[in-house]
Amino acid sequence: MEQNEINRIPEVEPLTQGKWLLLSGKETLLKLLKFIVGIFVLFGRTFYNILRGIYKGIIKLGLLIRDFSVKTYKQFTRGGWRTKLSYFLMGSGHSFMARPIKTIIYLGIQIAFFVFMFIPGGGIYWVKQITTLGTVASIQVPGYCSHPFLKDPCPEEYLTYETKFMDDSMQIMLFSVAVIILIIVFLVIYFISVDGVYKAEQVYAPVKKDYKERKKVAVTEETTELSFVNKLKLRLSGWYKSNYKASEVSDTPEKPVFKNPLPTFVDELRRLLNDRFHFATLSIPTITITIFTVLPLVFMILLAFTNFDKAHGPPNTLFTWVGFDTFRKLFTTKGSASFGSAMWAILKWTFVWAFFATFSNYIGGLLLAMVINRRSIKLKKLWRTMFVISIAVPQFVTLLLMSQLLKDNGPLNMTLRQWGVIDESIRFLSRKTNARITVILVNLWIGVPYTMLVTSGILMNIPSDLYESARIDGAGPVTQFFKITLPYMLFVTGPYLITSFIGNINNFNVIFFLTGGGPTSGSFGVNYGHTDILITWLYNLTVGGAEQEYAVGSALGIFIFLISAFITLTLYSQTSAAQQEGDFA
Repeated sequence: MEQNEINRIPEVEPLTQGKWLLLSGKETLLKLLKFIVGIFVLFGRTFYNILRGIYKGIIKLGLLIRDFSVKTYKQFTRGGWRTKLSYFLMGSGHSFMARPIKTIIYLGIQIAFFVFMFIPGGGIYWVKQITTLGTVASIQVPGYCSHPFLKDPCPEEYLTYETKFMDDSMQIMLFSVAVIILIIVFLVIYFISVDGVYKAEQVYAPVKKDYKERKKVAVTEETTELSFVNKLKLRLSGWYKSNYKASEVSDTPEKPVFKNPLPTFVDELRRLLNDRFHFATLSIPTITITIFTVLPLVFMILLAFTNFDKAHGPPNTLFTWVGFDTFRKLFTTKGSASFGSAMWAILKWTFVWAFFATFSNYIGGLLLAMVINRRSIKLKKLWRTMFVISIAVPQFVTLLLMSQLLKDNGPLNMTLRQWGVIDESIRFLSRKTNARITVILVNLWIGVPYTMLVTSGILMNIPSDLYESARIDGAGPVTQFFKITLPYMLFVTGPYLITSFIGNINNFNVIFFLTGGGPTSGSFGVNYGHTDILITWLYNLTVGGAEQEYAVGSALGIFIFLISAFITLTLYSQTSAAQQEGDFA
C-alpha cells in the first residue's frame, strides 16, 4: 500500500486556453525584452571596446615613436662614420663598403626629392598653400583694344578685360595631400637606408678591421722574414713586387685576402625572388593602392572640414577650412528645414529599410528553398531555374520597369480602373507609406532568389536524423523550423546576414531606380525624399541634384562609414565565424 502511494504520479491540472495564452505571451514578452536589452548591451560593449582599442592604439603609437627615437639615437651614436655620413647623404655609407649600386639608387632618390621640393611650383609651393587653400580665385586682366585707330595706349572705354583664373582650392588640396604622402614615403625610405647602412656596417666593420690587422701582421712578417736576396729584389723592382707570389719564394708568408661579407646587389635581387618575394609582389599593389585609394580617401575626408558647396567652389570662387562646422551643420536639428532634421529622419528610415529588406529576403528565400527541396515537390530544377532567371535580368532594368508599372497613371492602375476594381489610382510611389512598403515588396522579388541559392545547399546538409528525432518527440513543422532549421542556418550564414544588412544600408539601386528617393518631403531649404536612404541622399546632395553640398556630402560619407563599420564589428563578433576563428584545421 505504501509502495503504491509512492509510485503514484500526482495529477496535474490542465491549463485552460486563456492561461496558456497568458503564460506564452508573458514568456514571449520576456524574451523580447531580454533580446532588446541584450542588443543595447552588445552595442554598448562594442562602443566601449572601440574606445579602449583607440586608447590602446594611441598608447602603442606613442611607444612606437619612443622606440623609434631611441633606436635612431643609438644608431647615430653607436654607428661608425659610414652610418653618420648616411644621415646627410642617403646610402653614401654603402659606397665605402663596396656597394656602389645601392649608393647610386639612394642618392638618386634624395636628389630627385629635393629637386622636386624646391623647384618653382614644386612641393614646397603646394604645401605652403594648404593652410589657406588659395588666396585669389581669379583676376581681370586687359584683353584686346576695340578702338579702330588707337591701340597703344588704348582708351579705357575701348579696353576689354578677360578673366584669368589664379588659385584652385581643389587642385591645391589634392596636390598638397599628394606632396605630404610623398614626404612620408621619402622619410620611410630615408630611415630604411640609414638602418641598412647601420646593419651592414655592423657586419662589415669587424671583418674589415680583422683584415687590416692580418695585413699589418703579414707585412711585418714579410719585411722581417724575407732573405736578403728577396728583399733586394722587392726593393729594386716595383713591377716584381706587384706581381710577387708567395709560391716563388719559399720563405714569404701568404698575403691576406679581404672577402666582403655583405651580399652583392645581384644576391639581393635573387633574394627578392626567393625569401623576400613578398616584397617584390606587394610593392606594385601598395603603390597603386596609395595613389588610387589612399590619396582620394584622404582628399574626400579633408573636404568634410571645408565649406565646399555651390557658393564656394572652383574655378570662380575658393573654399577654405571651417573645422567641425560642417559636422555641426549636419547634426544640428534647429528648425524643420535643417540638415540635422533631414539626416535623422533619413537615418531612421534607413535602418527600418535595412532591417525589413534583409530579413524579409532571408526568411523568404529560406522558405522558398525549403518548399522547393521538399520530397513531394517535383521538377525542382525547373522551379529553381525560373527564379534564377530573375537574377539574370539586370536590376536596373527590373526596377525601371517596376517604376513605370507602378506609377499613378501607369499600366497597373489603368488596368485596375478599367476593370472596375478601383475608382482612383493607388499611389504606390507618390505617397509616403505606400512608397516605403512598395520598395520593400519589390526588393523581395529581387533579393529572394539570391537567398534561395545560398540556403539551398546548406539545407541539403542538415542531418535528417535531427528531423526524425524531432518528429518522434512530437515536434510539428513550425517547431522543427524554429528549433532545427533556423538555428542551423543562422549558425552557418551569420556573416552573410551581416553583409546583407550592411549592403542594404548602402543599397543605392533599389531606391534610386524605383522611386528616386521620392516622394519629396516638401521641406524648404533641405530637400530629401521619404524613401531616401543615406546613400541616395548623399548622391542627391552632391552630383545628383542642384544642391552641390560637397562638404556636407563628405561628412555624411564619413558618418555612413562609421555606422557600417560599427554595426559590422558588433554583429560579426557574435557570429560563429568570429567566436570559433582558428578552429578549422
